[in-house]
Amino acid sequence: MTPTLLDRYVFGQWLRIFLVTACGFPIVATMIDLTDRLKVLLDRQIPFRDIALGYVYVLPEKVYEVSPAAVLVATVFTVGTLGRNSELTAAKAGGVSFHRLTLPIYLGALLAAGLTLFVEELSPVTSSKKLELHGEKGRVTPQRNNFVFRAEQGWVYTIRHLDTKQQSMREVVLTRQGRGLAYPSLVVSADSAAWDSTGWRLFHGTSRSVASGQVQAAFGFAELRLKALRETPAELLAESKKPEEMRYAELGRYIDMVERSGNDAGRLRVTRALKLAIPATCFIIALFGAPLAMTSYRSGTAVGIGISLATTIVFLLLVQ
Repeated sequence: MTPTLLDRYVFGQWLRIFLVTACGFPIVATMIDLTDRLKVLLDRQIPFRDIALGYVYVLPEKVYEVSPAAVLVATVFTVGTLGRNSELTAAKAGGVSFHRLTLPIYLGALLAAGLTLFVEELSPVTSSKKLELHGEKGRVTPQRNNFVFRAEQGWVYTIRHLDTKQQSMREVVLTRQGRGLAYPSLVVSADSAAWDSTGWRLFHGTSRSVASGQVQAAFGFAELRLKALRETPAELLAESKKPEEMRYAELGRYIDMVERSGNDAGRLRVTRALKLAIPATCFIIALFGAPLAMTSYRSGTAVGIGISLATTIVFLLLVQ
């Protein structure tokens, strides 16, 4: 379907308001936050250039958060303006239905959803740079002691000491629960382990095959490679990490690691779901925003602003 002059006109009106809102709100919020935290950042002796650059890096995250509200504001004001200028009446008189007239708005909302998804994938990188520039990125310890890690295929690792810097482990016990003689339980213990480009190497240990509560076979080894042990030192570390510093796929892998370590990942799962839900909201909010504007354009701009703000506040409260 070839876009008509009316389609381009409606889309242009909507796009201008969307861009002003999507860029204006984050800039205003950033300036307020900068004013509030400037003294704290200067007390850390952070150069003003790094402070300013850090707030530039945080803009994609702000745009991602405000995109649904920007779509709603653009939709309400575009339809409201068309109604107040009697352009809706003229379009209907020309045989253009309301649903056909608002089709460019829905197309714009779909584009906004795609843009929001792109910005969401970009914001973890920029947010991490902002934290580094402002000295807020927490120090990640390279070691972990006395923990259990649940791996795939039923394996459970009990590790006395892990050092990701040295890429080594001490006092490692790996167990796999069996189901009888045909699939016996396995217990592999080693004094130490080292990681290289080919995987983990276990040193000075014993491997046992256990079925029906009795050891069926056992042997000692000086060095052993176990195919099931394929997690990297960083994956075994599974330290707490901010979800906003991870992209969707990375966050999914991190959730799996956290759950295999025996920790609760409920909040992380909600955060990952929001990474898709908020972009989808951009289109959904336009579906009810356009008819909503039809009921308010005769009442003036103030009513449109009030409806947009009230709906945005309710949406943000439901997200929380």
